[in-house]
Amino acid sequence: MEPLTGSKFFTEASVDSWLAAGLVVGTALYLYGVYRLRLRGDAWPPLRTFCFLVLGFGSVAAVTVSGLHAYDTAVISVHMIQHMVLSMIAPIFLALGAPVTLALRLLPKSPKALLLSVLHSRVAKVVTHPLYAYALFVINPFVLYFSGLYRLSLENAFVHELVHLHFLATGCLFFWPLLGLDPLPNRWPYPGRALLMLLSVPFHTVLGLTIMQSTTLLGGDWYPNLGLTWLDPFTDQKTAGGILWAGGEIVSVTMLGVLILQWIRQQEREARRVDRQLDREEAAEAARIKSDSEGTDEITRAGASPSGG
Repeated sequence: MEPLTGSKFFTEASVDSWLAAGLVVGTALYLYGVYRLRLRGDAWPPLRTFCFLVLGFGSVAAVTVSGLHAYDTAVISVHMIQHMVLSMIAPIFLALGAPVTLALRLLPKSPKALLLSVLHSRVAKVVTHPLYAYALFVINPFVLYFSGLYRLSLENAFVHELVHLHFLATGCLFFWPLLGLDPLPNRWPYPGRALLMLLSVPFHTVLGLTIMQSTTLLGGDWYPNLGLTWLDPFTDQKTAGGILWAGGEIVSVTMLGVLILQWIRQQEREARRVDRQLDREEAAEAARIKSDSEGTDEITRAGASPSGG
């Protein structure tokens, strides 16, 4: 295997995985949904489409279909880039695409009722609960990297693809309720979401530093046995740990800023709503006072008028 270069990103690309097929099907379904909405005259924000397809699915494809995929079992830093993108970057943009909302606006009555029943089921309430998703999100990487599961994912292509899907699924479960665009159960107020995001930072730091300082290679003798003369596995593992550490903090802090911004905007919308309500109440009170005043004036004029006969 030759060293990883920029050109390899394109020349080693492959679309023969079932994950790539899923991206194609998902893209087609999302675009069809947007097309159907526009046919009936309903608007769908282009930014949501851009986030879901270009930034969401695009980032998944960039690390699983591109040439990076050819190196993800040979270069641990490449695998760690995949880990970060699939679990922390792609899920954010997929959530911003609001595909559940799109489906609810498009589906006929019976499928829509079925989807709503799934969303409000006991299972959905458990797996989308922020604390459950948080525990899954922060514990799973430790289980993967410090057990035999990681070595198995290197040796078995199907398990390797399942790990990719697992990264993406756990990331979606964690970030989807935090962003709160789709009608999911267990939606926390913004202070709780921001706190949960803040609490995720130390775990990425601990995991990244542990991998960087480890004197044992992840995957055992897998990487040395590849015989790559252009790569030192221990040095590459330190790079991988640094990617996890720095990348986790950057994404977490950025996401924390997004949540705070959403919180501020919600407060502004609530303030405007209260102002409008107060304006309506003041207008109604002014109209009532005016009506009472006019009624009193009418009675006064009637009483002051001379009686006929």
